[in-house]
Amino acid sequence: MKYKTLALFLVGIGVLAVMVLFIGPGEVESAIALANPWYVAIAVLVQFAIYGLWTFRWDITIKSLDITAKKRHILPMLMVGLAINNLTPSARGGGEPVRAYILGKYSKSPMENAFATVVADRGLDTFPFVVLAVFSITYSVLYLKLSEITIGALIAALLILLVAFFIIIYMCINEGAGKKITMWLVRLIKRFSRKEHSNIENKALKALNNFQDSIKSMMKNRNVLLYGLPLSFVIWLFEIARVYIVFSAFGVQVSPGVIAVVFVIATLIGMIPLLPGGLGAVDGIMILMYSIAGVPPSISAAATIVERLISFWMTSVIGMLLLPYFGTGVMDKVSEEMGQ
Repeated sequence: MKYKTLALFLVGIGVLAVMVLFIGPGEVESAIALANPWYVAIAVLVQFAIYGLWTFRWDITIKSLDITAKKRHILPMLMVGLAINNLTPSARGGGEPVRAYILGKYSKSPMENAFATVVADRGLDTFPFVVLAVFSITYSVLYLKLSEITIGALIAALLILLVAFFIIIYMCINEGAGKKITMWLVRLIKRFSRKEHSNIENKALKALNNFQDSIKSMMKNRNVLLYGLPLSFVIWLFEIARVYIVFSAFGVQVSPGVIAVVFVIATLIGMIPLLPGGLGAVDGIMILMYSIAGVPPSISAAATIVERLISFWMTSVIGMLLLPYFGTGVMDKVSEEMGQ
């Protein structure tokens, strides 16, 4: 792990530690001791079900391009990608190129095709998130006592996300726009890199054309939208259910609407490229938002710590344990992504 990533990790843990100190370590510890282990175990099982659903969804986009990959291989690829996303500042999306690289290597398919499946997979995740965000903003206005500034910031963040999403989609399907942006990136690389770049334009444009063809092919495949999109909504419902079960372990019933609001805000905070996986910032905002919704601060902190142990730390550990399975080449690729 690069020193920069490690330093950011320590900063994130420090932010969470300050939050716990502010609430009172004794109160948080007492709250954690009250957790019903059976409910926590169920929440863990729900998280494993989510891994399975993610695998099925990615498998749909993979099959749409006739890439041969078995589910028992797709799952480890997915877990490694998720772990890398958690270990690098979120906006970089370092895990996406890594899992595309692994898929391309082990299926012997072009990198452009492999990466297109990852982009499509993330795109499918965006639709239910937008629906959830609209619901959350409406719920916040009607039922939560959030300030006008907070609600305005939520709306602005959602609009920025939508604009960025549609720009990416436009690039993927419009040859002219994709070519302009690709050539701009090529010029940028030439300006700041001293490596030999002869013929880089032709290679970049060829890769772009292959990538766009892959995206268009997937968009024409009815299974991607017919099965992949509903599956994305089910995944988000499972995410909310996991949090609900964790709070139930502490004997507290939190409205699914409140959980959805916190999920949206935490996800948007996690996209800011400051800390790995939004560590510290996401935890802090979750504790704060649940407390505003009426949950005792000690329970908010305890439930958030347990929930993040399941959704963040467990995912990261599993992914990193699976990394050596793919060999030194992939480990070098991971090192490269984390060092950027």
